[in-house]
Amino acid sequence: MALSIAWVVGSYLLGSVPVGLLLAKVRGADPRKVGSGNIGATNVMRAAGKAAGVITLLCDILKGFIPVWLAIETGQPERVVAAAGLAVFAGHLFPLYLKFRGGKGVATALGVFLALGPLAVLVALGVFLALFLAAGYVSLGSICAAAVMPFVLAAFGAPSSYIAVCAVMAVMIIVKHRENIKRLLAGKEHRVLRRGRG
Repeated sequence: MALSIAWVVGSYLLGSVPVGLLLAKVRGADPRKVGSGNIGATNVMRAAGKAAGVITLLCDILKGFIPVWLAIETGQPERVVAAAGLAVFAGHLFPLYLKFRGGKGVATALGVFLALGPLAVLVALGVFLALFLAAGYVSLGSICAAAVMPFVLAAFGAPSSYIAVCAVMAVMIIVKHRENIKRLLAGKEHRVLRRGRG
C-alpha cells in the first residue's frame, strides 16, 4: 500500500514539473504572457522558438510515459498503473509548483496513452493527423484524438481501469480546450496549417 501511494504521489510531482515554462525562462520568455497563455509546447514555441517547443513536447510526452511504463514493467497492479497515469496527467494540469495552474495536458496524456496502449495510440494519431492536415487546427485534432482513445483502447481489449482513466483524461482535455472550442465554433481559432486557394 505504501509503495502504491508513493508511486502515485511521485507521478503527480513529476507531472507538476513545468518543462515548457522552465525552457522558455532560459530563453528569457514567459509563455503565460503570450498567445493562449498556456505552458504547453505550441505556446512555448510561440514564446521561445521552435526548438524550445519541440523539446517541451518531447519532455511532456516522456513525463507522462515514464512513471506509467515503469509501473507496468515492475509489475504494479493495474489499478496502480492507471492511478499513476491519472496522477502524472493531473500534475501537468494542476501543478503544485505553479499554484495548480498548468497546461492542457495533450502531450502528457499522449505519453500515458503510449504506455497503456501503444497500438491504440496509432489509431488516435491517425485521427489527429487526418483532422490536422484537413483543417489545420492542432486543437481540433487533439480534442478528437483524445475523445476516441478510450473507445480504441476498449476495442483492443485493454483493462477496464485503463479505459476508465483514459476516459477521464479525455474529458479533462476537452474541458481544458473549451476556449479553443468556442473559437473553433466562431471561426476564430488559430490555424497552424493554412490551406491553399484553388
